Amino acid sequence: MSNSRRNFIRQSALAGLALSFPFKNELFAMAANKRKFGIQLWTVKDALYKDVPGVFKHLAASGYKQIESFEGTKGMFWGMKNTEFKKQMNDLGMNIVSSHCDFTTDFERKCAEAAEIGMKYLICPHIGAQPSLDGYKVYADKFNAAGEIAKKNGIRFAYHNHDYSFTNQGGQLPQDIIMNNTDKALVDFEMDIYWVTAAGMNPIEYMKKHPNRFTLCHVKDYTKIASGHESCILGKGTLDFKTILHEASKLGMEYYIVEQEAYTGTNELDAAKADAAYMKNLTW
Repeated sequence: MSNSRRNFIRQSALAGLALSFPFKNELFAMAANKRKFGIQLWTVKDALYKDVPGVFKHLAASGYKQIESFEGTKGMFWGMKNTEFKKQMNDLGMNIVSSHCDFTTDFERKCAEAAEIGMKYLICPHIGAQPSLDGYKVYADKFNAAGEIAKKNGIRFAYHNHDYSFTNQGGQLPQDIIMNNTDKALVDFEMDIYWVTAAGMNPIEYMKKHPNRFTLCHVKDYTKIASGHESCILGKGTLDFKTILHEASKLGMEYYIVEQEAYTGTNELDAAKADAAYMKNLTW
């Protein structure tokens, strides 16, 4: 049999299969949209300080595959060496992809340790509201310098926002000052969707304004309370994450990190489990 005849038969068979399964594209699309998601350990911080191994087992059993740590009193690796922490993650089927940390102290070492175990990001979690826009320009320069150190070690540096950088100051948004004065080759951003919403901004529209700069996000729901607002179990608040995350994925988003900071009517561990259940059922 000639090669041309073989190809004709093979192509005809594939065409027949396609006609037999008219909904296959939709099914494949749904499977593709089931993305990995992580959790920022701040969500379960009080429980972690009491029982590190137990909390990690709980997170793995809940369905989390990715971890974003923070630099608390026990450090990014919770009292372990970086390689010990990595082994514990591997044993539980999880992976640490990022951590919040103080980038102004011993950052070279932190980058080297993060890179050694395959982490992707170290992130500045907070700088506080600055008295003038010039203060944000100063931080932009610091972020560029930190980005150089991170890049040299084979990882990336990013900045995580709160509401203050999305609050109009002198006719400008501090977040714009930071983004416009940082080098795209050196500095990425982690959008805390909750805090953008709390500042009265539209997360999707802002990501469109700066495409491919926000590569991580905090998936944190927003609800109003008598004293203002607070985070809540995913799906119980007002944010349309299916739409937000779908648009974000087209604008450069790569990591989707669950975070919750308020636990009205529940507790940290139960909230983390409920948040994971929501994410497992969400397609975007």
